[in-house]
Amino acid sequence: MTTAYTIEKNIRPAPDKEFVTLADYVSQTTIQSEPAYSTARYCLMDSMGCAILALQYAACTKLLGPVVPGTTVPHGARVPGTDYILDPILAAFNIGTLIRWLDFNDTWLAAEWGHPSDNLGAILAVADYLSRKNIAEKKSPLLMRDVLTAMIKAYEIQGVLALENSFNRVGLDHVILVKVASAAVVMHMLGGNKTDVINVLSHAFIDGQSLRTYRHAPNTGSRKSWAAGDATSRAVRLAWMILKGEMGYPSALTAKTWGFYDVCFKQQPFCISRTLGSYVMENILFKISFPAEFHAQTAVECAIALHPKVKQKFDQIEKIVVITHESAMRIINKTGPLHNPADRDHCLQYMIAAGLVFGNLKAEYYEDDVASDPRMDALREKMIVEEDLQFSKDYLDPDKRSIANALQIYFNDGTKTEKITVEYPIGHKRRREEGIPLLIEKFENNMKVHFSDAKTNALRDMFQNLEEFEVMPVNHFMELIAK
Repeated sequence: MTTAYTIEKNIRPAPDKEFVTLADYVSQTTIQSEPAYSTARYCLMDSMGCAILALQYAACTKLLGPVVPGTTVPHGARVPGTDYILDPILAAFNIGTLIRWLDFNDTWLAAEWGHPSDNLGAILAVADYLSRKNIAEKKSPLLMRDVLTAMIKAYEIQGVLALENSFNRVGLDHVILVKVASAAVVMHMLGGNKTDVINVLSHAFIDGQSLRTYRHAPNTGSRKSWAAGDATSRAVRLAWMILKGEMGYPSALTAKTWGFYDVCFKQQPFCISRTLGSYVMENILFKISFPAEFHAQTAVECAIALHPKVKQKFDQIEKIVVITHESAMRIINKTGPLHNPADRDHCLQYMIAAGLVFGNLKAEYYEDDVASDPRMDALREKMIVEEDLQFSKDYLDPDKRSIANALQIYFNDGTKTEKITVEYPIGHKRRREEGIPLLIEKFENNMKVHFSDAKTNALRDMFQNLEEFEVMPVNHFMELIAK
């Protein structure tokens, strides 16, 4: 008895259309939007402030620097706030890890979530390396306008892929989109053509992808703070291999049985519903007030608004009703013990408790000494979290993109506070005019923990002049932001 097998014809297909769409955008599209460039400058400024603030945390800085202590690299890339000079692959990890460590950088929310400024790990590392290499070869360095352009395109790739494609629902972490966007953009920065971009994209999807295990109970941990740095580093590594002539895999998404769609995405193709341009950069969300998972930002605003009315009455509270949206229900609605700072900054109830107790939320409030305050767990235990279906609908509405939360506190004597509702956080496009002065203040405060007032002011002024900033050589910028 014999078994009949279907033999696939070994005919190499044309590249997947999704790869072509992304490669055309990266290699051929000229960005025309000056608002996008202006916003990108603020994103970069904010990201550098987040990176510098992260240097205050030993759990972060222990991961930085060369693999072999004392190593320096000719034409290597600088790491903000340090004297490290590293190869661009390792520099991407360092820069990306610093930016993301405190969960304080910009955010994009849709069917998938993420932080597009994570891509700066790859962009800055490669741009600095190329600039120094060019100077050594008597060529012109890259300019900061080139960095801003790369940012706009990386943001767009990550953000548009996130609009209607939920990687979290198949258990994959959003840093896959950081790797994909960074790989495409740095491939182009390194001189790659459209075919090279297609090839590197194929490798980014063939790679094993990060699971969301480290973002969710009962395993939430610090990997979520360096996962993006890891993704940017891998992106640069893959681009480097293509630059050396490594082949690509044209049907990495659609190949029957073995492609990404069949293996990882429940056989569903991606939906790319927008023409790629500068939409994501123009609509990016800034984390201005609090280093906290973005779905909780408006909830913390509500808590701080109620702080003066409840700070002397914690023992009289019967219950705290939290009204939120579906994504927050799935990601950060968490009861039971919280084991580390990474666990706490992804707990909606803990962040609300901090706002009620302290009238603020700072990175240090996630540390053990604050978490041990008995008021924190006592308040968490009194919280009831409910979903508002309209909040969930407005969250996905492309004309709204709200991130709404509401809070109301009930007391044992039958009285209650008013219901506080905040639909759009301070960093939302709808509150941009209100938010930019506070974003600049956030930058100044973050920089002053590491730099002198004079240097902080000089760096702030550097970012304020768009025309002068855009023509600054990248290597000069990286020197200024280094130690």
